[in-house]
Amino acid sequence: MTGETHSHIVKSFDEELKHLNQTIARMGGMAESQLASAMESLVKRDSDLASRVVSADPDLDQLEQEVENAAVRVLALRQPVATDLREIVSAFKIASDTERIGDYAVNIAKRALALNQMQPPGAFNALPRMSRLAQSIVKDTFDAYSERDADKAVDVWHRDAEVDEMYTSLFRELLTYMMEDPRSITAGTHLMFCAKNIERIGDLSTNVAETVYYLVTGAYLDGNRPKGDTTSYTVVRNTEATGQGDTDQNGGGEDSA
Repeated sequence: MTGETHSHIVKSFDEELKHLNQTIARMGGMAESQLASAMESLVKRDSDLASRVVSADPDLDQLEQEVENAAVRVLALRQPVATDLREIVSAFKIASDTERIGDYAVNIAKRALALNQMQPPGAFNALPRMSRLAQSIVKDTFDAYSERDADKAVDVWHRDAEVDEMYTSLFRELLTYMMEDPRSITAGTHLMFCAKNIERIGDLSTNVAETVYYLVTGAYLDGNRPKGDTTSYTVVRNTEATGQGDTDQNGGGEDSA
């Protein structure tokens, strides 16, 4: 192999990796935009915007397919090792998690189409705050990827616990509203699903952050992932004497919120 041929191969490989990275970054921006638009459609009761979010979902799916096809092609033709191999493996994982972030944003938009036809309960006001935090985490996650910043990835990894805590608080508040006013059950249920979708977006962003850390350092993050979601332990109690509801985190009367 001549030096010129070798140089051409290296340059072509670098261009393939660059295109892969750009596509991943584009997916991240699209997922972040979908979440922002889905929440805007809910807050502003804009069903047309919600419909556009739903109809745009195939675009993100297509980009995921492009990443997978490009990654397979590079693996087959280039047989990368070390850092280059981590690039390809990470691209597979990040593309999958990003596509799922988009799916959860679409789910919120679908719920918005239903919620826009009814009056949401008072706990609705907490949902946009939770979404803004999730949006900032998504943005910082893909900034960490673009910048190859392991420290920023670790920061995202820790911040997901705050999304979980907000979800737990909102979950309990919505339960209380629905128990006090059965007329709010339908809207409250839709909002619960919206909140859960946002919480899952936070989890997926954490997945991406872990992959970014691995990509940059070649090592895995140590320790258990921080979690603040305790809704799995929440027990609903109906206080018949007052006609109002109450919620516990462990069924034993100990309120940990």
